[in-house]
Amino acid sequence: MTQKKLIAITGGIGSGKSVVAKILRIMGYKIYDCDEHAKRLMHTSPIIRQQLTARFGEDIYTDDGIINKPLLSSIIFNDPDALATVNGIVHPVVKNDIISWHNTHPKQHNFVETAILAEAGMQSMIDEVWNVTAPVETRIARVMSRNATTREKVMERINSQSTSLNEVSVPVKSIINDGNTAILPQIITLLRSLDV
Repeated sequence: MTQKKLIAITGGIGSGKSVVAKILRIMGYKIYDCDEHAKRLMHTSPIIRQQLTARFGEDIYTDDGIINKPLLSSIIFNDPDALATVNGIVHPVVKNDIISWHNTHPKQHNFVETAILAEAGMQSMIDEVWNVTAPVETRIARVMSRNATTREKVMERINSQSTSLNEVSVPVKSIINDGNTAILPQIITLLRSLDV
């Protein structure tokens, strides 16, 4: 029996990671959305809560026990060191959560959707990367339409996201999502290659 793998779906903003993840969900695969689970863990993890309050004070959580997003955003917005501190607290908890989640679904290949694979230090725990790509102008148009934002803001996000896969030692496969190339056949081909 083929070993069940943990595959990262990555790519920059507007590339279409979520489209690939949605197709895989429809096909019955389990997807771990790192953004979604990081938000959940920031509310629920005692480890994250303890470390964030130790670093930024009790006000970083509201009286209801949820993260004070406006305060946190204001702290990390122009402070790379504060952002690195928050990431250093949250990413290890997310990684442990992914391992637990993957172990609860051992009978099939599982997928992790993330824009910051190497930055979060996840490259050592995955078996393969599916890198979703699209031309920059296509990505800009998608995000401007989706988020009702400006071209400048989208370019800031694109430039701030490091999508370098140089540190990844596992196979990296590409999925082209340019609006013209069919995605489903590419996904089916990659799924077949997992069981070879």
